[in-house]
Amino acid sequence: MTATGARNAPDVVDVVALGESMVTFLPSRPGRLADVPSFDRGIGGAESNVACVLAAAGHTARWVGRVGADGFGDHLVEAIGGYGVDVSHVRRDPRRPTGIYFRTAGDRSTDAHEVAYYRAGSAASAMSPAGVDLDALRAGRVLHLSGITAALSSDCLDLLRELTAPRPGRPLISFDVNHRPGLWRDTRGPEVLLDLARGADLVFVGEDEAEEAWGITGGPARIRQALPEPQTLVVKQGARGAVAFSESRGQMCRWGDGGPPARAKSRVGEGGRDGTPQAPGRATNPRPAPAPATFEPALHVDVVATTGAGDAFAAGFLSATLRDLPVRDRLRHGHLTAAAVLTAPGDLAAPPARAHADRLAALDDTAWGTLRLGPGWTRADEHEGPEKEARTP
Repeated sequence: MTATGARNAPDVVDVVALGESMVTFLPSRPGRLADVPSFDRGIGGAESNVACVLAAAGHTARWVGRVGADGFGDHLVEAIGGYGVDVSHVRRDPRRPTGIYFRTAGDRSTDAHEVAYYRAGSAASAMSPAGVDLDALRAGRVLHLSGITAALSSDCLDLLRELTAPRPGRPLISFDVNHRPGLWRDTRGPEVLLDLARGADLVFVGEDEAEEAWGITGGPARIRQALPEPQTLVVKQGARGAVAFSESRGQMCRWGDGGPPARAKSRVGEGGRDGTPQAPGRATNPRPAPAPATFEPALHVDVVATTGAGDAFAAGFLSATLRDLPVRDRLRHGHLTAAAVLTAPGDLAAPPARAHADRLAALDDTAWGTLRLGPGWTRADEHEGPEKEARTP
C-alpha cells in the first residue's frame, strides 16, 4: 500500500497541489472555434482540478500557484477558493498575465477538437524554487505534481526537481505524467518526465501516453519494467480501465522517509535485456519480483466531454489512498470520480457523495460491469439501490 504522510503534524493538510491554473472559455455550442459566437467562462488546470475535487470530496486541500495581478487572476483565486481549497499561498505577478485558453465542445481525441492556449510568458511560468513557499508546499500528507509544470519554463523544471528530490520529511509525492508535446521547447520532454516520475512515490500515466512519450509498447507490465521505482504506478487504459502496481514497503513512504532510493543514471532509449526502454536512472538489475498488479475495468459512461477526466481519476484515487482503502477500491473511486466529469460539460464536476461512491465501489464484479452512468448520476439518492443507476449497456 502507498502510505501517506503524518496525519497530525501542525498545519498539515491532506493534499497540496502545485501548478498552473487558467481561465478556460467553453463554447456556447458545438462547432469550430471560428464559428462559435460566444463562450462561457470556467477554470481549468490539471493540479488545481485535483485540489478542487478533493476539497469537494471532504478533504483539506491547498493549491499553490502564480497568477497575474489581473481580473482573470482574481477569478481563478476566487473560484478555486470557492471549492474550499486553501489559496492563501498563491502568488500574484504584477508583470505577467494569467493564462487563458479556448476549446471546442468535441472530444479532444478527435481531429475536430480545437484548443487555443494563451499561456506563453504567463505568471505561472515564473514559478521557481525561490518564488514559492516551499514549507507550504511540503505541509501536506500528499504533494500532487504534474509534468505540465515542468514544461512551462526552466525555473518551473528546477522547482519540480527540488520537490521530487529525496529529502527527510517530504510528503508522499504524487506525479501525473501529463505529457503535452506542444508545451516543450526542445526534445528533452520525455526524458525529463521519466526522471521526475522516478523520484515520485505514486505515478499516473496513460498506456497510450507511455507509448507516445517513451516508445513503450506491450502493455502495463512493460511500463512497470521501465519505471520500477515508484511504490505505486497507475497505468490508465482509457475506456478499458486501469491497472495499479502497488507494493507494501512498511514505512517506506511515510512522513520523514524521503522518497525512493537514488539509482545510477542511464539514457532514454537504452534497452534492458528484453528491449524495454529504460528510464533515466533505471537500475541495471531491476527488482527481483514485480509488484502485484490490480486491474479494474472502467465504467460504461454516457460521455458529454472528456476534458478533466484524467485529473478527476487522480483525485478519486488519491481520496481513496488518503482513506487507506484497498487498491481495488482506489481504482474504482478513480473511475467513479472520472465518470462525474465525463458526464458534465466543463473541466470540473462535483464528485459523488462519499457514501454514494462507497456504495457503488462495493458492488460485486457483475454489478460493477453492468453499471452505466449518465448526466446527473452524482445527484442520485444514495439510498436508492444500484438498480436505479445500473443497466446492461
